[in-house]
Amino acid sequence: MITKPRPATSKATPRKPSTIKKIVAENRKARFNYEIIDTFEAGIVLTGTEVKSLREGKANIAESYASDEGGEIWLINSYLPEYLQANRFNHETRRRRKLLLSKREINRLRIAINREGMTLVPLKVYFNDVGRAKLELALAKGKKLHDKRETEKERDWNRQKGRLLRDRG
Repeated sequence: MITKPRPATSKATPRKPSTIKKIVAENRKARFNYEIIDTFEAGIVLTGTEVKSLREGKANIAESYASDEGGEIWLINSYLPEYLQANRFNHETRRRRKLLLSKREINRLRIAINREGMTLVPLKVYFNDVGRAKLELALAKGKKLHDKRETEKERDWNRQKGRLLRDRG
């Protein structure tokens, strides 16, 4: 009896990392005010009403920053509005929120903050493909005024260059 060979199927096929992100809040000024050196993805410890409020998409991280306190990294001054249906079980809008990073990442960030005078700036808050709230955190150095002007000139020149190429082409 002749049998056809079966296609090889493995139960342990590796998953492709998907890049589905539902961005909830973005700190657009951070790239202008700071020179971004490195970025990290951190989890956020949230309560149930905070997650529901985030899903509504009205969070603000423009004036927030991250700080090292007691060997942990905390997100300070981020704004998550109250969830209207939660009545008395609601959360504080500007409370400190713990960030979840590995020990190695925390130690690396602590060294950069203490020795080199860098800052931890949040760039984005988003939900990943599994539905977990994540924060994109940047290790950054503050820009001086002349650096900001230079960035502005470069951006304007690229805009003009694009217009010229579009008009000619």
